[in-house]
Amino acid sequence: MSSAAISVSHAYRDRKRYLWLLSIFVPALMNAGPLLYLLVSPRVLWLWLPVAFNYIVMPLVDFVVGEDPSNPPESEVAALEEDRYYRYITYAIVPVLWTTYIFAAWFVARHPIPWYGVLAVILTAGSAGGYSINVGHELGHKQTGVERWLAKIILAPTGYGHFTIEHNRGHHIDVATPGDSASARMGEGIWRFALREMPGAVMRAWSIEKQRLARHRHSAWSSNNDILQSWLITFGFYAVMIAWLGLRVLPFLILSALWANFQLTSANYVEHYGLLRRTLTDGGFERCQPHHSWNSNHMFSNWALFHLQRHSDHHTYPGRRYQALRHFDDLPTLPSGYFGMFTLAYFPPLWFRVMDPRLLRSVGKDPSRINFQPARRESLVRKHSLREATGSVT
Repeated sequence: MSSAAISVSHAYRDRKRYLWLLSIFVPALMNAGPLLYLLVSPRVLWLWLPVAFNYIVMPLVDFVVGEDPSNPPESEVAALEEDRYYRYITYAIVPVLWTTYIFAAWFVARHPIPWYGVLAVILTAGSAGGYSINVGHELGHKQTGVERWLAKIILAPTGYGHFTIEHNRGHHIDVATPGDSASARMGEGIWRFALREMPGAVMRAWSIEKQRLARHRHSAWSSNNDILQSWLITFGFYAVMIAWLGLRVLPFLILSALWANFQLTSANYVEHYGLLRRTLTDGGFERCQPHHSWNSNHMFSNWALFHLQRHSDHHTYPGRRYQALRHFDDLPTLPSGYFGMFTLAYFPPLWFRVMDPRLLRSVGKDPSRINFQPARRESLVRKHSLREATGSVT
């Protein structure tokens, strides 16, 4: 690096550098409920505090703290991405989240709490699993062997080892098209979306990996299967937990994993709702552009999620590290961070009331840019007085 480049690097300071430690601290708070139950008083109400933090406190903090549209200078992106401090944070969170999951399982198995207390811990552990999948998302896009293996390890407790394959080689190719199981359609509620997205992710990942292995003349069931490698870690983990805590821990592990997986489904639902890449004259789709993703610059949730909410830049440059992801003007923008949007999505009529007008404004009421739920297309076109277009571009 030249002396001029070094002087530029020294002149730039990332104002959020140490705030990224919140990406460890916030998921670690998922331990707070059981710890307060054990150390302060055995009240079930404590167990619901992490749930309230995720779905009530986080959106409120996002509202109070506000948004941050600032970007690092393009001249600094290379140096920023090479700064190992940022990747060490993603490494450090792996044992934190594994410990959180194990601690929650031990707590439920060893303490006689009522069913609604168990439910609280399932939702809490599932939220920790959601953070795990987000970390796996960040690590799984990178090229180093260490990060790819850490992605498999952090995805294992929730049984979501197929995610990296499905996301990188499936979703990123088909995003914002009707054939993408991970892109929500206008008029499609999250509960219906989940029935399409969750099994669709497994089937697409297995198909992609099977094809890759076939090209190398390997069986889909060989040890070279990246999905099976992560799933074997999952099975080993479950076996150890059952041997330690008894078979009664298995329902907890399965239900918390399902809730963790649903957190990923919730993110997928929010990230591309109703947005569509136009059809080209040759029948293919236009290249994915920044306006094919919903974005949020709400600071607190972005710090907790490694800038996942700057989703447009992520789809433009999938390998770009979280600290260097950029904001773009004039893009589809969410009214809240993801945690507030998750809560809204769980009530489809409210979601449609808030998001459908935003979607229409974002696409200029052009139906050729809307990914409709097929069964509701005609009714939505009539309801919003949309003018049908050819939907093809050159």
